[in-house]
Amino acid sequence: MIKVLVADDQPVVLRGFTAVLAAQPDIAVVGAAADGGEAVRLARAERPDVALLDIRMPVMNGIEVARAVTELGAKALMITTFDLDEYVYEALLAGASGFLLKDIRADDLADSVRVVARGDALLAPQVTRRLIAEFSARRRAAAATLLTPRESEVLQLIARGLSNSEIAAELVVTEHTVKTHVARLLAKLGLRDRTQAVIHAYETGLVRAGDRDPG
Repeated sequence: MIKVLVADDQPVVLRGFTAVLAAQPDIAVVGAAADGGEAVRLARAERPDVALLDIRMPVMNGIEVARAVTELGAKALMITTFDLDEYVYEALLAGASGFLLKDIRADDLADSVRVVARGDALLAPQVTRRLIAEFSARRRAAAATLLTPRESEVLQLIARGLSNSEIAAELVVTEHTVKTHVARLLAKLGLRDRTQAVIHAYETGLVRAGDRDPG
């Protein structure tokens, strides 16, 4: 049997998810909590295999609860709504194994619990898109703090296909200076060559598909 803890501060959602899971022959609901503090207390007492957690709850939010229950050995399966996905990245860092939207079908809910209980990860497609966007934004922000404004400019021009001599002409500097900037930005970003620099620039949104050579 898969032991499951359900936590959500919306009574209708809590009752609905609990009823769906309790009806499964291979799942036992060992606790239902209306706030994060209660969820952690139940997790310590019942030691569930999977904790189904709303991201926003009073007392302790779902991210804090996810961190606590994973330390107890449980898998955290987060429940989110489309407009709350800014928390997904933080929940992943807290150890969450999966994310579901609250409009999930009953059969899919039970299957999702089974997937996570087996040790696999699970992401709803809508959440995946938001997560990729968030990850890209964070990488872009991290790159911005690593590179000087001039190095960022050089990286952008590399990604647009300019050679060192063309970059030198564009920025009105010597080609040697450009080579120095290129070497430094590659080292700071841990990139092997200009090809990886181009990929990095597109992945982080520094350059977007459709951008053209400024010359």
